[in-house]
Amino acid sequence: MTFSYNHLFTFTENVFRSMGCPEADATLATESLLAADLRGVDSHGVARLIGYVRLWEAGRINPTPRVGVTYETPSTAVVDGDGGLGLVVAPKAMEVAIEKARVAGTGWVSVRNSNHFGIAGYHAMKALAHDMIGLAMTNASPLVAPTHSLDRLLGTNPIAVAIPAAEQPDFVADFATTTAANGKLEILQRKNQPAPTGWIQDKDGNVSTNPNELKDGGALQPLGGETGSHKGYCLGSVVDIFSAVLSGANYGPWVPPFVAFLQPPADPVGQGIGHFFGAMRVDAFRPADEFKAHMDNWISTFRNARAVPGQQVLIPGDPERESSTKRLLEGIPLLDPVVKDLETVGQKFGITL
Repeated sequence: MTFSYNHLFTFTENVFRSMGCPEADATLATESLLAADLRGVDSHGVARLIGYVRLWEAGRINPTPRVGVTYETPSTAVVDGDGGLGLVVAPKAMEVAIEKARVAGTGWVSVRNSNHFGIAGYHAMKALAHDMIGLAMTNASPLVAPTHSLDRLLGTNPIAVAIPAAEQPDFVADFATTTAANGKLEILQRKNQPAPTGWIQDKDGNVSTNPNELKDGGALQPLGGETGSHKGYCLGSVVDIFSAVLSGANYGPWVPPFVAFLQPPADPVGQGIGHFFGAMRVDAFRPADEFKAHMDNWISTFRNARAVPGQQVLIPGDPERESSTKRLLEGIPLLDPVVKDLETVGQKFGITL
């Protein structure tokens, strides 16, 4: 089924308000969440709404957090999310980074005591309107086995970087540090389709294409596959350290699971999930107009590179931007299992989908 953006926005916003979120936070959380659906990242959009509701029901999400800075210097800060929705905590923390950059040239913010924050790209892109480069990353539930490991010690730990341009569309890279995000497996489960080779391993470390493998002790594989997974392992580790070891959040195997039916580890090493944000004022390095003109040249050069037959050279952010334009006009398609989940959520709060 297909739903208009405005229709899903109203429904989702009402759900967050029914959870007890203040009106401004409910709106912010909805914008964060639906940014994923618009950009074609269906695994992190309204398909996750029922997960947030279940976490709230389990007492693991504070709908009225007092998000605040606990430590800061002119260019850095640690933000405590007070157990709030990551969809709310993250954009507020990114605003702190942007304000730091406005004053000091760069701003760096590490966050603790938060929850799943949706897509990283949404938060990094908040810097673009200020002629700044944005950076966003987060650790996540331990579903990933490091290279040569059978143990799940890391999350999919995404990284996003947003860079402004002038006439060309902005450069926006947003990617998991695994071969595929867990949400992609969830989509395959709903479609009853196998996973591509290289996404997951079984509990004995063998390559598997069963999208349900994680439920039987298997693990996601780091970005890079059989010959280069050490690179994805390194990237995921950096995200974990910047997001959590630096802020005082849980890291590695202690990161709380997103699913409500699994309890967080009984021996936490920190508070909640961690994020890390950066904002860099372009004119702290060179005049912004000059930089953006050269970004236009960079982008057009790469986009016009000779392509192999039947393919097109893309710039990071192109598919998501095109998806946003199309879905705003034509609506957002949802799989039947997602629609059923939303109907279940709606019935819980007396809201009609």
